[in-house]
Order: sequence, then C-alpha cells, then structure tokens
Amino acid sequence: MPSVPISPDASPQVVLELIYRLKVRDAMHSPPIWASPGESMRAIQYRMRDNRITGVPILDADERLVGLVSIQDVIEALDKGRIDEPASETMTRTVIVLEDDMPLSFATSYFNRYRFGRFPVLDRDGRLVGVVTASDIIRALLVAMNEEVQKLESKLAERLSAENPPEAGVSQLAFPIVRFDFENAGKASAEIKKALKARGVDPAVVRRAAVASYELELNIVIHSEGGTLSAAVGADSVEILAEDRGPGIPDLEAAMREGFSTANEWIRSLGFGAGMGLPNAKRVSDEFSLDSGPGRGTRVRTVIRYKGATE
Repeated sequence: MPSVPISPDASPQVVLELIYRLKVRDAMHSPPIWASPGESMRAIQYRMRDNRITGVPILDADERLVGLVSIQDVIEALDKGRIDEPASETMTRTVIVLEDDMPLSFATSYFNRYRFGRFPVLDRDGRLVGVVTASDIIRALLVAMNEEVQKLESKLAERLSAENPPEAGVSQLAFPIVRFDFENAGKASAEIKKALKARGVDPAVVRRAAVASYELELNIVIHSEGGTLSAAVGADSVEILAEDRGPGIPDLEAAMREGFSTANEWIRSLGFGAGMGLPNAKRVSDEFSLDSGPGRGTRVRTVIRYKGATE
C-alpha cells in the first residue's frame, strides 16, 4: 500500500515549527474590547461579564495603553467598596505586552513565565491591535496543524493519481480523509455518487457504491490516523479504494463479523462504530479485498459492476 512515512516524533516537531513560524497576530483576537480610565470598575465588570472575558485593556484619550483591569482587580474593588470608582484608581498600570509581529513562541514563553490569563498586543506604533489568551494560541495551533495535515493528504492524493494514471474513459477521484473529521465525513462518498450519476449509471448501482464508499470513508475517520479514499469510475464498473495510516487490523476474520467493533465509548456516543462498516461494504460489492495487519494500516478494495449485479 502506498504510504507517507511519518516519524513518531513528527507531531512535536510540527508544533515546534508552527510556534516559531506563526506570529502573535495569527492567534490574537481583534479588535480588542477596551475601556477608558474614567469608566467605573462596575461598568468594566459588566463588560467582562457580557463578553465572557477576564481582562480589559485601558486606553487614554489618544488610544494609548495606560493600564489593564483584570478579574482580580474587579474582585479587589468589590472587597474594598471601590467598585463604583473610575478604573484609573484601581487598574494595573504596569502592563506586560506582546507585539503583533513577534513569533508565537514569545507568547508561549510569556504565558509560562508570568502566568497571566491574557496579554494586550501592540503594533509597531504602540497601538492596541488585539488581545491574546492561552486558548487563542491553542486554537491557532490546531487550525495550522489541520492545514498541515490537509497539505500532506493532498500530496498523497496527487501521488496516488500519478502512480495510477487514468485509463481511457476512466475518471479518477481521490479524497484525503482526516481522522475524527466527522464534520466532513461523507463528502468524499457524495462526490463519488455524483460522478456515477453524471455517467448515467443505474440508480440501484449508485446506491450500492454510495454505501460502500461511505462505510469505507467512515472507517478511515474513526479507526485510523487518516488516509485516502479514491475511486476509478469506468465505463462498466467503479473501483473504490480505501487506504489509511493506522494501527491495522490484527484479526481480519473478526473485523468482518457484523457487530464487531473496536470503537471507543466516545465514538459510540456519537452514533458511530456499530461494527457494520466492512460487512456492509462487502455485501454491496461484486469484488472485495481486505489487506491489513498490526502497524501497517489498512487497504480495502471494492469493485461494483454496472451490469449483471443485484442489490
């Protein structure tokens, strides 16, 4: 089975590369919510509550950062009966900031060093352009890592297409499938179904191909580290190939039994992992083969002919 070699240290290395490549501006949320020194601590407390935040930068009349009110400042103002006083009387005046063009690694080191919940972000001219929290950084890294996975899967799909050039009258389709990407699960099988309809294939055959491709697509989403679902739509048959990087299947006979599943409780709580995927794919196919083993992923090939086959 064609595969992309992945080092066991690849994920930590990717994270390290991203935190040095990404900038603070890529993670911060903007425009920031701020207040003026003359606003009361109570008004700022309400602003925090309404926006579900734990800190508000304070800007002067020239929109320059002069302080910050944190949730701790609000609590202290409540305790001391100063909640209706202006922010200028209670705010923290010594504020540690980040610049928007700093590598994200600076932000992570600041969070580790100071243990603050958020940092104001300034541009080169000293203007407030955003606020960044630890959650913002995690979200930015997850988005960037997902983009890296998509690039990797696209390269794999391109390689598969290059290794299997289209025959005359055959349409080659290839789709990268991402682990636990339930939001997009089913899109690849929908495209295969669309290609078959465009060829005028009998609806009964289209339904069988849709079942096989959907079950194989979900298997990659649920049980692997990601992979590719491809289809060769020909003049008299469609060949569907599912290839993944994953733990592999140690017991092929058990995997083909209806109801057998290795899905965890979380997957089952989402309504998946009933143990019918491979049996269903085989049931609707004219040709079916399964190749897998511990540590080497899984390759499933199914062929559905347009003529001479029943549902």
